[in-house]
Amino acid sequence: MDLGAITKYSALHAKPNGLILQYGTAGFRTKAEHLDHVMFRMGLLAVLRSKQTKSTIGVMVTASHNPEEDNGVKLVDPLGEMLAPSWEEHATCLANAEEQDMQRVLIDISEKEAVNLQQDAFVVIGRDTRPSSEKLSQSVIDGVTVLGGQFHDYGLLTTPQLHYMVYCRNTGGRYGKATIEGYYQKLSKAFVELTKQASCSGDEYRSLKVDCANGIGALKLREMEHYFSQGLSVQLFNDGSKGKLNHLCGADFVKSHQKPPQGMEIKSNERCCSFDGDADRIVYYYHDTDGHFHLIDGDKIATLISSFLKELLVEIGESLNIGVVQTAYANGSSTRYLEEVMKALFSTAVEMKIKQSAQQLEDKKRKAAKMLENIIDLFNQAAGDAISDMLVIEAILALKGLTVQQWDALYTDLPNRQLKVQVADRRVISTTNAERQAVTPPGLQEAINDLVKKYKLSRAFVRPSGTEDVVRVYAEADSQESADHLAHEVSLAVFQLAGGIGERPQPGF
Repeated sequence: MDLGAITKYSALHAKPNGLILQYGTAGFRTKAEHLDHVMFRMGLLAVLRSKQTKSTIGVMVTASHNPEEDNGVKLVDPLGEMLAPSWEEHATCLANAEEQDMQRVLIDISEKEAVNLQQDAFVVIGRDTRPSSEKLSQSVIDGVTVLGGQFHDYGLLTTPQLHYMVYCRNTGGRYGKATIEGYYQKLSKAFVELTKQASCSGDEYRSLKVDCANGIGALKLREMEHYFSQGLSVQLFNDGSKGKLNHLCGADFVKSHQKPPQGMEIKSNERCCSFDGDADRIVYYYHDTDGHFHLIDGDKIATLISSFLKELLVEIGESLNIGVVQTAYANGSSTRYLEEVMKALFSTAVEMKIKQSAQQLEDKKRKAAKMLENIIDLFNQAAGDAISDMLVIEAILALKGLTVQQWDALYTDLPNRQLKVQVADRRVISTTNAERQAVTPPGLQEAINDLVKKYKLSRAFVRPSGTEDVVRVYAEADSQESADHLAHEVSLAVFQLAGGIGERPQPGF
């Protein structure tokens, strides 16, 4: 490790005085103008992680659904997963080190993690379409090269595509080719094979309106659409030709505001979806004949997919189980549907068994096994992926002959409300039980428990934001009025017990 060269290069990417950042589940995110030093240092850290794991490590420059003036960075571990928690701590420590402490921090990390500094290192880099991303990517490259790491800059990619590249490279190509064409071809081939089996071929199943949040998803979907066009026609909106990234559009806007994005006109019962800024999140929606807006989010997406997988497994007679992972935000009705209607405990299926079944079983069973094999290929198993999820959903709707209204009617969501409370320091809130219970500050969880008892079919929880000093409040109950009241009362408890700042939360939505 050439400490002199690191010090020299670090001075060109100097840390602003007093700036403290924390690596969260989404990596680092803040105003782009404050991130140059962080990008350089994450290049350094990626090299150390690569040397330690003897694997390719990814660095993604993006701030997902944040406004265009923000940016961020996250590291991708060898199998396309999030960075290991102990290395998140190293990332925070390195990003916040003063210039004179940089050498010591790098040596400490190397010693704690037993990094062989003679080991080769390889880092792959991707970025979104923000105006700041190209320059910040170069700062990452500076960090990689000063520590002697090799790199490949993929340039513009969705976040899930970078995860895919890392996974491909570290599995020797078994998962797929580590190129953008390899990604397009793998997913599209599986999609086209599946949709060939669909008995319904009406236009309602072949056409989809897609809001791309003026982000990278538009560019990549445009490049990809000719690969899958015989199975689906997509009409892109908020494609980056005008309008700002994530402004009045995108998955986060649609989910939060419960209305369509700006720039998209929707006819009744027309199927639509929205990506977020880096295309790792998707929501579906439609207007019914009375003009009411209906959101179909992750809960109903998971229910559609898991019920279809279960049907295929039953058809081929396999005893493999399916795993459905729900966050704390999963609507209570979706959890009840999965537990009571499907009557299954879910765990991960084994790919090899499916592939064998697709070749060995009798005709009808072999057809179901082949469908299952294609569905597996259609998933991006490295990360949540809006493009991949969109194709999975469209294939299943076509195969089952479901309209968007029929999908929506699988179960009815409990009314719910999400709010934010500004606090002086989000770190005063700590949680357990998959973020559904507050451990600190003292008395907060007890207050929430007492409030929940006042309403039917209710629950509520709070969690700190990963990127700003706000606490997110979620509440659901048997009526919208009750959900709204519960959310407001929990917000007041957070304000009083967790150091709320500014105006007290007000009722009314």
